[in-house]
Amino acid sequence: MCLSIPSKVVKIDTEKNIATVDTMGVQRVAGLDLMEEGSVQVGDYVLLHIGFIMNKIDEEDALESLRVYQEILEKLDEEERRQMVLDDDNCPSREAP
Repeated sequence: MCLSIPSKVVKIDTEKNIATVDTMGVQRVAGLDLMEEGSVQVGDYVLLHIGFIMNKIDEEDALESLRVYQEILEKLDEEERRQMVLDDDNCPSREAP
């Protein structure tokens, strides 16, 4: 299953048109090609799909979603958490830009 968990933009490389985002403590690179130039700034919360930022979301909504995801993770046992991470890492739709 591929989930679009809110991610916070922590760095932008305008030369490569990519951003580094933090998703619940995990940093990854995402393409900015689907966004209007200059519309994404460091500190914005965004949603990703197949390695690209697809839209910005309101910080309050992002933080509420992250709180709910954290509650879900806390209810899972260690094996379920491990499997969830593996499933997400091996999502066939995820590709690096």
